[in-house]
Amino acid sequence: MIYSHSFLVSKLPRDYSTSIPSHNSLDACIVGGQPIQKQAMELRGGVHVVLVGTPGRLNDCLEEAYLVLNQCSYSVLDEADRMIDLRFAPQIESILDAMGGLLKSENEKEAYDQELKDLRQISEHVPTHRLTAMFSATMPAEVQRIARKYLRHPAVVSIGGPGGGGKNKRIDQRVLFLSSPGMKEKALREVLQKTRNSDKIIVFVNEKKHTEGVSRSIERMGRRTVVLHGGKSQDQREENLAMFKRGEVILVATDVAGRGLDIPNVKHVINYDVPSRSIDSYCHRIGRTARAGATGIATSFITDQDEGIMAPLKNLLESMGAPVPDRLARHPAAASAGGRSIIH
Repeated sequence: MIYSHSFLVSKLPRDYSTSIPSHNSLDACIVGGQPIQKQAMELRGGVHVVLVGTPGRLNDCLEEAYLVLNQCSYSVLDEADRMIDLRFAPQIESILDAMGGLLKSENEKEAYDQELKDLRQISEHVPTHRLTAMFSATMPAEVQRIARKYLRHPAVVSIGGPGGGGKNKRIDQRVLFLSSPGMKEKALREVLQKTRNSDKIIVFVNEKKHTEGVSRSIERMGRRTVVLHGGKSQDQREENLAMFKRGEVILVATDVAGRGLDIPNVKHVINYDVPSRSIDSYCHRIGRTARAGATGIATSFITDQDEGIMAPLKNLLESMGAPVPDRLARHPAAASAGGRSIIH
């Protein structure tokens, strides 16, 4: 299983151990930020059921011959679009090319017969042909290219609309156009005053250096907080996330919390900073609420400095029938042509 972030990988052994019967077999987590020599020793012991890792470190282990995938016939790529955003496409392809299982035929009937034969003989030997599963919140061109290269006649399961969280009609999307960034703290105070201490609330900022300042501001308002960003150690991130799941603390986070984390009963997502690079990030963030049939609120603060995202945000709100602030609707930047990806 290949994951975009070491934080997500660390959760997997606990998650899948409850669903896989015991075979007295080994699993392993191979991620960056930890000594590769220790991971090499773990791999030498053999991994017989599940290997999970991030593409960079898995590729390092392949290049150093710590890892051999010639008997690996099942692969899962989670958060595929995020891995592409992080420019891991070469490492992903290197890992998939190193697998021993053959790609099934381009001919659909032949591919079906090959899969059926492998299933009938699975108790006797490793399947001859590989099975690849890919999960992706969005399908940019590079993800589609990799899917075409490594998947054969895939069964496509689509959940929700193409816009991810942004197309979830159970989310009450509210955009507040502020006169200046200095107005954000006051606006945040007013929003939080309308919530309960027991509500699970995530406040997103764009840069990790701003998380601590926003966290202190919220605590001055009388609310407890925890912080989550890529600069925290693995242990700190897991501890802070566990505190948030238990309740009565507000999570202040960067986009590290925008994907892959299934936290039940998040009532409110607040974009203290709207994403500056992509409307997809906005959709991922607000998709932390209103999950599994629930409803939720997403409040976003926007100023004149957020021109890059104005056009796609306006288009998204209009497509969902959500209110568009008058200043956003009339802003020259909101009238410009905009795609889903905005890079300054």
